[in-house]
Amino acid sequence: MTETRTVLITGGGGGIGRGIAEAFIDNGDRVVLADVDADTVARVASEIGASAIALDITDEAAVAAAVDEIASDHGPIDVLVNNAGILSVHGRLTDLSVADYDAIVRVNILGTFAVTQAVARHMTATGTRGAIVNISSIGGRQPTPGMGAYESSKAAVDSITRWAAIELAANGIRVNAVAPGPVLTPMLQLGMPEGSPERAVWSSRIPLGRLADVEDIAPAVLFLAGPGAAHITGTSLAVDGGQLLV
Repeated sequence: MTETRTVLITGGGGGIGRGIAEAFIDNGDRVVLADVDADTVARVASEIGASAIALDITDEAAVAAAVDEIASDHGPIDVLVNNAGILSVHGRLTDLSVADYDAIVRVNILGTFAVTQAVARHMTATGTRGAIVNISSIGGRQPTPGMGAYESSKAAVDSITRWAAIELAANGIRVNAVAPGPVLTPMLQLGMPEGSPERAVWSSRIPLGRLADVEDIAPAVLFLAGPGAAHITGTSLAVDGGQLLV
């Protein structure tokens, strides 16, 4: 019988976070969802049978306290999924304000670093040979006009993944990333409904002919966090329907 793991998922109130959480729960794991939106994460956790914690991942002290609280309530953290991020700020290079770019950097880069650091310290101290999976984006490798701030932040997430992987390998901690293309979260479906010109344009860029569903992302995360990926670390796995090929 597979041992029950404690899994921390940031950005757990959103569509991708929820889908990943449900996959781990179906696998028999114990899941803690963290999100800056306390009400939403509490509701989602209640609906799917997870635990919830309100957390601003840009607050270093709050992150450290949350890791301690989770370990006290649920035991050592075995898996971290760094899913929290923002995609709401867009702008071309010559138009985007430094303040808007700073907001993305703080959440997507510094937040990912802060949680990775705190959990790595925890895993190292407890002797946990754990797994960390970061949610990146193929945008870190394939630019789209107007989305460079987000995409450059995800390129940094891939770099953090490799950095953490090489330094934590001696402790038996594996660090990988999943890099999706566009994913049909509830929010994206509202802005890009079925049959819309925007959906058609994005789909035309994808050799497999469609945008990813949330259910396409979760199995990749589950794999990289599991025993089947025991000899994989420092990689960023594209889940993009072949978009990077074109």
